[in-house]
Amino acid sequence: MLVFRTRADLSAFLSKFHLSDACIGFVPTMGALHQGHLSLVQRAKSESDLVVCSIFVNPTQFNDPKDLKKYPRTIGHDIALLEQVNCDVLFLPEVAEVYHSNESWFIDLNGLDQVLEGKMRPEHYQGVTQVVKILFDIIRPTKAFFGQKDYQQCLVIQRMVDQLGMKVGVIVCPTVREADGLAMSSRNIHLSEIERKNATALYKALRRAQNEFPSQSIEQITTDVTNYLKTSPGIELEYFQICDCDTLAIASSGQAKLVALVAARVGKTRLIDNVLLE
Repeated sequence: MLVFRTRADLSAFLSKFHLSDACIGFVPTMGALHQGHLSLVQRAKSESDLVVCSIFVNPTQFNDPKDLKKYPRTIGHDIALLEQVNCDVLFLPEVAEVYHSNESWFIDLNGLDQVLEGKMRPEHYQGVTQVVKILFDIIRPTKAFFGQKDYQQCLVIQRMVDQLGMKVGVIVCPTVREADGLAMSSRNIHLSEIERKNATALYKALRRAQNEFPSQSIEQITTDVTNYLKTSPGIELEYFQICDCDTLAIASSGQAKLVALVAARVGKTRLIDNVLLE
């Protein structure tokens, strides 16, 4: 696996692939890699001529500086994992290599950045789109691969791509879970043994919503699942909502494409998850 730390070196290497119209697959990450990330690389390998992964802990998407500081950084381990799945290229830049001084950014996301995660974490998705736009411009991928666990993020990035007319396919891949259903996340390492057990309530709640969906109304499901989570040990619920898959508008009965989304704190660790309702 080749490792590049500067825009110039990476762009020079990729130029021959761009000239030959090779399919470049891109997996952007913030490191602390787990099997969920590796599954994205493996999917990209199956659909691309060359796979580029980036590791960059993006400061503009953190509202709380303390959260940025404590975000896990495991570069040596991450590189070993990427080599195991035969990733071709790793882009590993410093902040100054990604952002120039006094760089500003705003994109109108038609309200997608103001609900759910956007409401809980103001400016988060402006930071996400800012860094993804920069990385897309550097790498110029044919396809970019993201996990469904960050469902709202996937919608936001697709909205940015559509709005700016970027020629990159946004590929959303299924959430990878532990054996007990907990969605794999870099933040899981912060959970104590008891918190880890308590955290399984999130997926149990989402499965409950799926099971109730054929026979109960949206309002009944929302009430039941919310009560379940509020009475689950160690769970501090931030939101549970059933939304339209494309707009994230709060769902009403009769809609065909819906997604159930949840966010909660387990101890000091904030977790999110979602499932599609069909």
